[in-house]
Amino acid sequence: MKLNVGGIDKILRVVLGAALIAAAATGALPMWGYIGIVPLVTGLVNFCPLYTVLGFSSRKS
Repeated sequence: MKLNVGGIDKILRVVLGAALIAAAATGALPMWGYIGIVPLVTGLVNFCPLYTVLGFSSRKS
């Protein structure tokens, strides 16, 4: 698994994911808000499977 998420991309994923989960947990969003788990996890592990398929990387070499 080659790491492909870095920099501002990582920060945005973690913040957006946490915000979506928090909003769903407090009832501000319906259950679909828990989809925030995906950007949160990809930001924390620095790997996005979709980036691999598309041949993209936001991580500096």
